[in-house]
Amino acid sequence: MTERSTNQIIFGSLIAIIVGALISWAGSDGGDQYGSLPVFLICGALAFAVNWLAFIPATIKQTEHYYDLTGGITYITVTVVAILLSSPLDLRSALVAGMVLFWSIRLSSFLFMRISRAGKDSRFDEIKTRPARFFLAWTIQGLWVLLTAACALAVITGGNREPLGLVGYVGIAVWAIGILIEILADQQKSAFKADPANQGKFISTGLWAWSRHPNYFGEIVLWIGMAIIAIPVLQGWQWATLISPVFVFFLLTKVSGVPMLEEAADERWGGQEDYETYKRSTPVLVMKPPSSKA
Repeated sequence: MTERSTNQIIFGSLIAIIVGALISWAGSDGGDQYGSLPVFLICGALAFAVNWLAFIPATIKQTEHYYDLTGGITYITVTVVAILLSSPLDLRSALVAGMVLFWSIRLSSFLFMRISRAGKDSRFDEIKTRPARFFLAWTIQGLWVLLTAACALAVITGGNREPLGLVGYVGIAVWAIGILIEILADQQKSAFKADPANQGKFISTGLWAWSRHPNYFGEIVLWIGMAIIAIPVLQGWQWATLISPVFVFFLLTKVSGVPMLEEAADERWGGQEDYETYKRSTPVLVMKPPSSKA
């Protein structure tokens, strides 16, 4: 690894930590405290600490096998600590906590079973043997947890308890639609891949006829719903936690989600008439009913 590459990795890690510190400070504004420390800040530190601890055995064994599972454990740890250290939960904060726990347990177990079947995650083929780059990946996961859960943590630790109200119920409905889309899309793709007749083929049925990435669409929608639930109780700098759905959208559409999968699909099926037709007629993200001609 060149000196320039090492400096870039160090810089990237520092930026991730600084961004995490800033959002932890903003989310703590007016919120609950445990002793002299804001609960939100404690949760932010834990998001990084859990991943850094997991990095140690992972880099020794040069394995990414528990990366996604650790992400889920981080969400669970941060949420449980937020519950235990915050003022008594009301209906809104209790629902938000339950939503995050349900989502994290479901997604992390799904991803862990997937990598267990596959044996590896190709994203880590090059970086797991390079400790500095591998450390950056775990640091970014800590930031991912913190930024994604920011709105939820603001609700749980914010100390501002208000009746759920119309806005809250709208947010719950949006979240429910998003999680149902994500679960159904994941189940459909898993069933498709499990069928030997589909070996080497791409999925274009079910929700995958409505979008090339319906699971990611559902993910974005559910975090928009979480942000809507949070809006009535946000105060001061806590409004910065609305970065949550924006960050999820950016991550999935510009960084590690859609771009990587689209590139891999183009390499595998590009030039095939059925794939090119599917790609032309199906939205990349936002779901739309397939036309009768498709």
